[in-house]
Amino acid sequence: MERAAEIELARQLLAGDPEAFDRFVDHFRAKIFHYSQTVCGHREDAEEVVQETLLKVFENFDQLRDPEHVRAWVFRIAKNACLMKRRKSVYAPRQELSLDEFLPARGADGDPVKIEIADWSGIPENGVLRSELQHVLEDAIANMPEIYRSVMLLRDVEELSTEETAQVLDLNPDAVKTRLHRARLLARKTLDSYLRARRQPVEGN
Repeated sequence: MERAAEIELARQLLAGDPEAFDRFVDHFRAKIFHYSQTVCGHREDAEEVVQETLLKVFENFDQLRDPEHVRAWVFRIAKNACLMKRRKSVYAPRQELSLDEFLPARGADGDPVKIEIADWSGIPENGVLRSELQHVLEDAIANMPEIYRSVMLLRDVEELSTEETAQVLDLNPDAVKTRLHRARLLARKTLDSYLRARRQPVEGN
């Protein structure tokens, strides 16, 4: 329903409906801010990216060729605004870490060491835990190298398709699939470590 509402808003704007403007801003502002804060890493930069993105969206809305892809189109503009902001920002990191630095070391035979996954069956499924896991997952995404963080945000958080994500990030679909797989692996490893630590007091009783 959310995607359908976005498409309808895009069509209304293309048709010149002035009342669609505020609804469009209300719908996309939080999405752009969340994406920008996670990519840029700081609220101050993200707030500026939101303003720059929305301004460019409305300056160039007549360039939207297909309302059905409005979400991907908006995030492509946000991605470019984030890149420009990161180049100028005082908060920008001096270098990006490689995902290889987060993954398990290779064994003596050169093959990757298998990641042991904890037994999650003993973890109670309640609202508090789900909220905690959501925060852990958000932190895991925020701490990924940018090339993996962007893919996971667009695919798993904003639910863009592989093809749409590839268009936003100027990648081919295979690269998107590879980076998403690695990002999910890293996120799973982080969640696994959190759940192992949570289980220790229970298992010690």
